[in-house]
Amino acid sequence: MLKIGCHLSASRGFLQMGKDALSINANTFQFFTRNPRGGKAKDIDEKDVSDFINLASENNFAKILAHAPYTLNPCSADAKVREFALLVMKDDLERMEFVPGNLYNFHPGSHVSQGVDVGIQLIIDFLNVIVKPEHSTTILLETMAGKGSEVGSKFEEIRRIIDGVKLTEKIGVCLDTCHINDAGYDVVNNLDGVLSEFDAIIGLDRLHAIHINDSKNPFNSHKDRHAKIGEGSIGLEAIARVINHPKLKHLPFYLETPNDTLSGYAEEIAVLRNAYID
Repeated sequence: MLKIGCHLSASRGFLQMGKDALSINANTFQFFTRNPRGGKAKDIDEKDVSDFINLASENNFAKILAHAPYTLNPCSADAKVREFALLVMKDDLERMEFVPGNLYNFHPGSHVSQGVDVGIQLIIDFLNVIVKPEHSTTILLETMAGKGSEVGSKFEEIRRIIDGVKLTEKIGVCLDTCHINDAGYDVVNNLDGVLSEFDAIIGLDRLHAIHINDSKNPFNSHKDRHAKIGEGSIGLEAIARVINHPKLKHLPFYLETPNDTLSGYAEEIAVLRNAYID
């Protein structure tokens, strides 16, 4: 069965996100741990979490994916910006233990003229502070498009970060189809080659989740603008090959496409379920 969901609002709690997912024929979802610009997170309602865990179990949900605020920059040149990212992610990982055994995704950050080597070392240092043996959450580095001074648009950069983390078993990867297309990995014409390269450099065993997005920009543009499935430069045919690939089809897929309503996501999920071969 296809494990598919979309990004949902966490404003009404975990149980409501679970119900929203079911209403659009999803069996997982992604959510921001707090306002995407950072700031204080809502208090955890333990009954709400318990009710959600029961709902998820009854409906065979795949792992849910928490997404760190996208404004965090663990490799900023500004120590105060790095400290803010540290405080937020430490708190997020503690809160994730209320829904144990799930996934937490973050953008590696931008080195902002310091150079990629400095950026990578700052990310490694950052992760070695926040990752704890007691955490049940797997932390995922997201593949990036290479916009500006982003770190993580090359598989080699992701691998170097993973290699530097002491508790490396706690670290994985979330592959974003829009991002890698825009970064110059040809998922449209050479998906097998891209996956072979990923496996050789990082290891497919590190891949825990896929952001399944089309792209508004052409291949190798280094832009990062998501499009609805079938409405971008990747196209439905290529995306169908991604969700049906024997090395990927067991993974959970999360839509981050530009929809203002749940009905838009429901339509995309229906298209993907129709394209999926059990």
